Amino acid sequence: MANDKQNQLTIWGRANSVNVQKVLWCLHELDISYQRIDAGMQFGKNNEAAYLAMNPNGRVPTLVDGDYVLWESNSVMRYLCLAYGQGSPIYPQAPQQRAAVDRWLDWTLSTLQPVDRPVFWALVRTPPEKRDMVAIQKDVDAEAVVWRIMEKQLANRRFIEGDQFTIADIAVGAFARRWFGVDGVTKPKLPCLERWFAQISQRPGFVKFIAPPMT
Repeated sequence: MANDKQNQLTIWGRANSVNVQKVLWCLHELDISYQRIDAGMQFGKNNEAAYLAMNPNGRVPTLVDGDYVLWESNSVMRYLCLAYGQGSPIYPQAPQQRAAVDRWLDWTLSTLQPVDRPVFWALVRTPPEKRDMVAIQKDVDAEAVVWRIMEKQLANRRFIEGDQFTIADIAVGAFARRWFGVDGVTKPKLPCLERWFAQISQRPGFVKFIAPPMT
């Protein structure tokens, strides 16, 4: 269902931001039209007064839908599902099922992102000659502990919350791409996580927004 307000729906944020990527993938799953404006890092804008008036954190993404403004990527995904994806199974309506999905959205920010960030920055955004591989391996080991939680969750499930793909898979999947996409370090074998990742990586939204080379 393409939305009929495509001239009003705008995403501010650079395409190589993991949190922007989550939103773009969600938009694709819901078949929502939008425009995107580069912001953050080399593109700037996010520290300018006009942007800070929309998002006082100065981070990306920020969604503008007509005269409505929303920031925080997981909140943006929830909003898109509620505003434009009524009936879509990617955000269940049943209270317990929706709460279970919301739990994993919160988990990505409270638990997963803090251990992912140092590994990603060290292995993707730090020149090889400046990398402390001993310290990086310690960070990888710490991140592996968190991924083992997801390994257990996926042991008897096709997707994170059962047989249906949801925005929980989007939120966690964007970070899983970073976990599987770095090398030069020792990572444990996580077969259930690998099986799930191979499955979600075939979705068109993943291919378009998550799979491109990390920068």
